[in-house]
Amino acid sequence: MHQNLVLVPGLLCTEALWAAQVAGLADVADITVGDHTRHDSIGEIARAILAESPAQFALAGLSMGGYVALEIMRQAPERVTRLALLDTSARPDSPQQSKSRRDFIALARRGKFRGVTPQLIPNLVHADRVGDPVLTATILDMARQSGVETFIRQETAIIDRIDSRPFLGAIACPTLILCGREDKATPLELSEEMAALIPGARLEVIERCGHLAPLEQPDVTNDILRRWLISYV
Repeated sequence: MHQNLVLVPGLLCTEALWAAQVAGLADVADITVGDHTRHDSIGEIARAILAESPAQFALAGLSMGGYVALEIMRQAPERVTRLALLDTSARPDSPQQSKSRRDFIALARRGKFRGVTPQLIPNLVHADRVGDPVLTATILDMARQSGVETFIRQETAIIDRIDSRPFLGAIACPTLILCGREDKATPLELSEEMAALIPGARLEVIERCGHLAPLEQPDVTNDILRRWLISYV
């Protein structure tokens, strides 16, 4: 059954994050990539994506995109036919995380925005892929294309997001939780927590994978998303 699918990228990620999914799932879904660059609150980002999305759609978000997806579920659960949360968390920032983000924002406003640098790659991908020139170039290019103003808006939105855990029990659509086994940015226990709180959610763990499953393990990610799209009930 062909259906609409909206994909939401993560912080400093562009539609390139989902290139393999857009190509590989085109036979089962009409895919659009939500714009998460124009607003500085998760609520406003969610409203803007809803305004541009079909009446009914499957929804998948990675990392920051997962925060947006959970907000879409609060705003318009009746429009989402199925939900996939990839390498993300339902928790709010810790005080230390928020402080780090504010420090990065301050640096960016002083003209010292560096996006994702090579030194940060080991926090984003599996150790086996740190030296992969195509993968790392894609990550660095996405950050450069996003730019400083988008970075500030996205970090501000992330800092201000709410704790989504109290709302997870109300999610009633078929839900996939997907996480790379070696995700350092949003470790596996955060996905396990969401899977335990969302009724009927299925947890899928991708081996030899860090935080960016759609890029690191595109074929495995596509196989899991395909099953989610056509067979989850």
